[in-house]
Amino acid sequence: MSDEITIGLVSISDRASEGTYEDQGIPALRDWLGRALTSPWRAEARLIPDDRATIERTLIELADVVGCSLILTTGGTGPAPRDVTPEATLAVGDKEMPGFGEEMRRISLNFVPTAILSRQVAVVRGASLIVNLPGQPKSIRETLEGVRAADGSVTHVGIFAAIPYCVDLVGGPYVETDETVIKAFRPKQAIRPKKD
Repeated sequence: MSDEITIGLVSISDRASEGTYEDQGIPALRDWLGRALTSPWRAEARLIPDDRATIERTLIELADVVGCSLILTTGGTGPAPRDVTPEATLAVGDKEMPGFGEEMRRISLNFVPTAILSRQVAVVRGASLIVNLPGQPKSIRETLEGVRAADGSVTHVGIFAAIPYCVDLVGGPYVETDETVIKAFRPKQAIRPKKD
């Protein structure tokens, strides 16, 4: 039986945190994770402004105090002056995981040329993997799940395929996925037999 994973969901937006408009990031993440994960999980959600010190404090709290094995942020990764999520994420990380940002931009380039303006990063802090995702619900799904052809077949695997094994490697719980949404990849020796 898989252990429960605690996942931090952080939506970073001045306007949503002020109530100017309804946050779409956290609901999109909850919905996708609800479809993708077959292991038990619980969310710790935070809606915060585009403020570097606040972002850093929130990520540290979720990693070190709450004990989130995975923290997904949405918003604040563009080139605008208030977009400081990557800087805050890098400041609290022990190790940068550049492949995540590179792959998210490659996936998004299948849809929009402005994907090159996105500055998402990922880091490991202690036993937590922190990943910056795009701000739009459609882009969140595409980067996590990948690109599909008209017949539903996967033509470009999403980043979440690598996340369960990364969580294993940093000391988190064993997470399993619904393969019709995203197939988690692990080397053969790291795969646990399924329980009946």
